[in-house]
Amino acid sequence: MDQDTSSSAISLLSTFALIGLAEMGDKSQLVCLTLAARYRALPVLAGAVLAFALLNLGAVLFGSALAKWLPPQWVTLAVGILFLAFGLHAIRSGNVDEEPLETETRSGRSLLLSTLLLIGLAEFGDKTQIAVAGLASTSDPTAVWLGATLALAMTSAIGVWAGRTLLQHIPIPLMHRISGILFLAMGGFSLASLLM
Repeated sequence: MDQDTSSSAISLLSTFALIGLAEMGDKSQLVCLTLAARYRALPVLAGAVLAFALLNLGAVLFGSALAKWLPPQWVTLAVGILFLAFGLHAIRSGNVDEEPLETETRSGRSLLLSTLLLIGLAEFGDKTQIAVAGLASTSDPTAVWLGATLALAMTSAIGVWAGRTLLQHIPIPLMHRISGILFLAMGGFSLASLLM
């Protein structure tokens, strides 16, 4: 193995480990868990992976310049409002008896695009995207992109699996109320961070 290949492999593995650990338990996993508990798992996972692949590509290509173009306060405000709206909707949905999961009529394409948009907005300018931009400035950008995308695909798959597993043991209305409360808390935290 030559020096460049070895350096790229180290960049890929170190990025995978760093980003994977940083994203465990983060909001994107909660988004995947919540959506997978209500909708089909494959479009949710595909939307999440596509969102992360695009976000990582942006981070690698533009690095830290993205943060200079769009004020972080605007992104934080949008995420906070989005999470509050999602929380209120989830709590309201938890008060209604729902049909079983298999009768959900949402199309796979619509769900994929919704997941892509939600995770794209929630993760834009997040710590992992900034970390990817920083890593790409000092390491092989392709290896950094691949390592970060694989790590985020793994954490998304864990979130989807948890959502599907929890659905087997917790009634859907209760799951909606719990996820609604978590979304409200995260939205409140996002908006409160603007005041700090």
